[in-house]
Amino acid sequence: MYVQRILSKALRHSLDAFPAVLVTGPRQSGKTTFLRHEVGERYRYVSFDDPLERDFARTDPNGFLRAFDDSPALLDEVQYVPELLSYIKLRIDAAPDRLGRWLLTGSQQFALMQQLGESLAGRVAILELLPFSGAELAPPDLGRTIGAGGYPVPALHPERSDLWARSYIRTYLERDVRQVSQVTDLHAFERFLGLAAAQHGQELTKARLARDCGVSEPTIANWLGVLEASYVVSLLPPYFRNHGKRLIKSPKLYFVDPLLVTTLTRQPSAEAALAGPMGGGLLEGWVVVEAVKAFTNRGRKPDLYFWRSHDGLEVDLLIPAGTRLYPVEIKRTATPTPRHVEPLTRLRALLGDEAADAGLLVCGVERERPMPGGHRALPWQSFPAWLERLLDGTH
Repeated sequence: MYVQRILSKALRHSLDAFPAVLVTGPRQSGKTTFLRHEVGERYRYVSFDDPLERDFARTDPNGFLRAFDDSPALLDEVQYVPELLSYIKLRIDAAPDRLGRWLLTGSQQFALMQQLGESLAGRVAILELLPFSGAELAPPDLGRTIGAGGYPVPALHPERSDLWARSYIRTYLERDVRQVSQVTDLHAFERFLGLAAAQHGQELTKARLARDCGVSEPTIANWLGVLEASYVVSLLPPYFRNHGKRLIKSPKLYFVDPLLVTTLTRQPSAEAALAGPMGGGLLEGWVVVEAVKAFTNRGRKPDLYFWRSHDGLEVDLLIPAGTRLYPVEIKRTATPTPRHVEPLTRLRALLGDEAADAGLLVCGVERERPMPGGHRALPWQSFPAWLERLLDGTH
C-alpha cells in the first residue's frame, strides 16, 4: 500500500529548479519508497547501504559517477560517502543547466549538512520527509494515532508497533549514535532518552536532565543536538517581539513521533498513556508536530512558537500565516468552557494587529463549534485539514 506524500509537489518544483535535490529525514520515514514512486525508472538507483557500492564510490568516485553521464541518478543514504559530494559538484558546474540530475537521500544531518554546505551550496534544494502527517494518513482515533505513530511500518501495521519501536530505539542507539556523535556512555544516553521523553510537551529544563542523568549541562545540550539532528525531537521556542529573547529563553520539547514517547516512558498502552498524566502532553505534541510537518511538507522551515505570560498564562502554539499569527490552544476536554479560550483572548489583546481575529481551541469536541470571543473549538481530527487550508491560503 502506497500513501501519497504531500512533499511530492515541493519535490517536483525543486527538481525543476536545482541541479541536485537532497531529501533528508529520520530513518524509516519512507524516503526511498517516496522517491522511487515519484521518479520511477527515470532515475538510476544506487543505495550506499550496499558496501560494494559504497566502496566503489569511495575508491573511484569518477568511475562511479561516470555511469550516470547519460541518465539522472537517485543516490540513497549519501551520508555514508560524503566525499562523493565534491565530485558531484564538479559535474554540476560543468553542466549547470541540467536540472534535477542528482537526487540524493540522507538520514542524518550531522556531517552531511556540513559537507553539503561546503560542496553544493546554491546547487542543491534540501527537503525533509518526516513520518506520515494526519493530512496524509487520516487519524482514526486518538489511541490508534498515539499508539502507532506516523512511521510507515507501525502506522500501516499497528500490530507491529511495539516490536518496531523497541527495535528502532535499539538500532538508533547502537548504530546512529555510535557513528555520528561523541556519546561514550550509551547507558547514560539511554537513560537520557527516557527522561527526555518524560518531558514531552513540557518546557525544557537542561539542569534537571543533567542532574537526573548524572552528566553536565553541556553534555545534555550536545545530546539534545543529536536528537534534533536525527529528527527524534523538535524544539518549540517561545514567542517574543524581541528576537534575541527567543534565543535565550527555554523552548518546549516534543518528540516527533508519539510511539517513541510511549515506548521510552514504558507505557503499558497508548490508552493508558492518554488516561494518565502524560495524556494532555501527548495530544499537544501530536498537534504541534502536525504543524511542523505541514511546513516541512511544503519545503518550508517551520516558524512556530508558543506563548507564556509573566503570570503563567499560556497559548500552546502560534502559527504564522500571511501577516498574522494564528493562536492555537490544545486541551483534551470534550466539554470546552469560556476559561479554555481565555488565553486566546488575552493574547489577542496583547498582540493587537499581529494576531488573527479568532483563535482555535483544538480539543475533543465532536464537531466544530463557536466559542466566546469569536474563537472556535475544533475536533482534534480536523486540525490537519484546517492547517492545510490555512497554509494554502484557502482558510
